[in-house]
Amino acid sequence: MARVILETRGLTKHYGGVHALEDADFILHEGEHVAVVGDNGAGKSTFVRQVTAVEQRSAGEIFFDGQQVAFSGPLEAREAGIETVFQTLALADDLDVPSNLFLGRELFRWRFGPFSWLDRKTMRDRTMEALKTTAVKIPNVDNPIRNMSGGQRQCVSIARTAAFASKLVIMDEPTAALGVQETAQVENIIRGLKERGIPMILISHNLRQVFDLVDRIVVFRRGRIVASLRKEETDGNDIVSYITGVKGGEVNA
Repeated sequence: MARVILETRGLTKHYGGVHALEDADFILHEGEHVAVVGDNGAGKSTFVRQVTAVEQRSAGEIFFDGQQVAFSGPLEAREAGIETVFQTLALADDLDVPSNLFLGRELFRWRFGPFSWLDRKTMRDRTMEALKTTAVKIPNVDNPIRNMSGGQRQCVSIARTAAFASKLVIMDEPTAALGVQETAQVENIIRGLKERGIPMILISHNLRQVFDLVDRIVVFRRGRIVASLRKEETDGNDIVSYITGVKGGEVNA
């Protein structure tokens, strides 16, 4: 059995009287790609926000790479090796592509007290390498992000995640607003992560995409995990039955 990269036990999040996530037991193994699916409000994004410490959980435990963790925020989660593409993208509109790829992890030629000099050439060179590796095509990387299309912005965010991926990648609806060509591009990036052995959690409403890209499908409904199925042991109709409540009760993932 492959090593466990991420495990949650009893992960719970309440917003006042609203139980957005309840007792989520989840396991992700080394090299495994898992889809998290469910209707709007099922708890999928809430689950990711607890794992990445965008929000602090109400209860439960998180184990990452063999250690129990309590990240203080998303930066600490990223430093531990979790790269995430959120629906909000978290890009700086006034900065160019290299500055966005290295946002928060800039390279410097030298630093002396409050004074520093960015190594823009190295950051630009590495950006071009990252875009080439992920097959993301940006006509002019020196343009501010605000001048790019929604699809280009999404691809920049995904290229950043893929370029720095170390231990775990999480993608929250990465192709929801993309056209056919851009969607295919993102799916190829995901396949590249699989070839590199990097585990991934994919949140998606696109069942065709889910069955094409992942090893296992975890279904959330009303804040609870109701199914965890190998993709070869299920089909789209089965998954929809769990999503809508025709099938399923709480299960351990």
